[in-house]
Amino acid sequence: MAIVYGLKVNLSVALVGMLNHTAIKLHEHAAPEHGLHNVTVLAEVECEPPESSGHAKEADGPFLWSSQIQGIILSCYFWGYFVSQIPGARVAELFSAKWVMFFSVSINVVCTLLTPVMAEAHYIAVVIMRIGEGIGGGVTFPAMHVLLSKWAPPAERSVMAALVYAGTSLGTVCSMLMAGVLTANLGWESVFYVMGGLSCLWCALWVWLVQDSPQQQPFISKEERELIVTSLGGKTDDHDEHKKLPVPWKAVLTSGPFLAILVAHACSNWGWYMLLIELPFYMKQVLKFNMAENAAATALPFLSLWFFSIALSKTLDWLRGKSYITTTTARKVGTVFASVVPAVCLLSLCYVGCNRGVAVALTALGVTAIGGMFCGFLSNHIDIAPNFAGTLMAITNTVATIPGIIVPIFVGFLTHGNQTISAWRVIFFVTIGLYVIEVVVYTIFGSGEQQPWNNAAHTQGGNPEEKPLKNETDKNNA
Repeated sequence: MAIVYGLKVNLSVALVGMLNHTAIKLHEHAAPEHGLHNVTVLAEVECEPPESSGHAKEADGPFLWSSQIQGIILSCYFWGYFVSQIPGARVAELFSAKWVMFFSVSINVVCTLLTPVMAEAHYIAVVIMRIGEGIGGGVTFPAMHVLLSKWAPPAERSVMAALVYAGTSLGTVCSMLMAGVLTANLGWESVFYVMGGLSCLWCALWVWLVQDSPQQQPFISKEERELIVTSLGGKTDDHDEHKKLPVPWKAVLTSGPFLAILVAHACSNWGWYMLLIELPFYMKQVLKFNMAENAAATALPFLSLWFFSIALSKTLDWLRGKSYITTTTARKVGTVFASVVPAVCLLSLCYVGCNRGVAVALTALGVTAIGGMFCGFLSNHIDIAPNFAGTLMAITNTVATIPGIIVPIFVGFLTHGNQTISAWRVIFFVTIGLYVIEVVVYTIFGSGEQQPWNNAAHTQGGNPEEKPLKNETDKNNA
């Protein structure tokens, strides 16, 4: 997950060294109808940069890509991401999640290594590479959900999911910092060659070490295999025959607990993309952070997110193990952290004015608390339907990708020629409203109990005992 997210965000940093900023600015300022002059003037009226905030001159690269082309290059990742999730999930469930994940990372590695050559050819070639990376990136969450459903005992599911999915934030931090150093010292091409080359090692290790299920894994003991499989309600000689089950689409799309996850995922992703993509622009446009300050303020909170998500998931699993809370309560607590805390931080950010220190602290706290989603609604797909965890994740993540496309357009529309605190307040209040919807809907309708339609085919065949077995095993593990 760290590799996929690292290769996803490295282009954003490398673009600084790829673009001929001087020529682009001259060209855009020659076209005042775009409102660029007004943007520059209005942006200066809010906050003044501190005297110690130096603005180093950006080095010019070889490419004359306009802001519109830059936007296309950065957003086209989601085109591939959007279309690949549900097909990838079904392939992972019906055939092999291991090889779907291998394909995901491999296509990201290949497209990353080819990016410098493609950039020299034409920006359309870079767009194709980014779409390819998006196709690979789109199947990662569904395929990983399938693997977790086979490997994570219920009593350890929160921690394992948080450890795996927190790799997204770790990859973001490492990639942003590493790409900045490589661009400054070895040139923008090195970002793609070094990071893509190092990722090849993972591909070899994955093929060698990873299997789709404990039954197929020769590198674990018989005791560990029995512990995992039995805790999941299976048999050690059962080679996942239930993975061929057809998806009960009507039951899924009319399920209250599933729709609660869907709403939570979509609303949470709006806030995620707001903090991940747009808040750095707020720091730069309104609070006047320079590039170095902005990079640090943007990247470092993802490190604290990583630690927080693991600590929270471990705590919730411990409380579940002691029978102090149920799985449903654990999922709702994680989701409350991931929605209420960022909402309060954004509300506070509306009224701190030009206090840069407080703004950074609020941003860090908001991003950190979002880590609660890993042991909250993101793990919930596996609880309610482990047989279809990949497909459920693909559905909610496909819908939740839409905010990634809408947020930049929404922010750009409201701040065009009006890059002020008042304009950003409107943006923040919309995000807060969606967080409120998330926490209310999920708190009312969310559930950690396995749903009857997960075993519809088994029940029809006269073997409905899997759910009670799983619940009983969960109690024994606890």
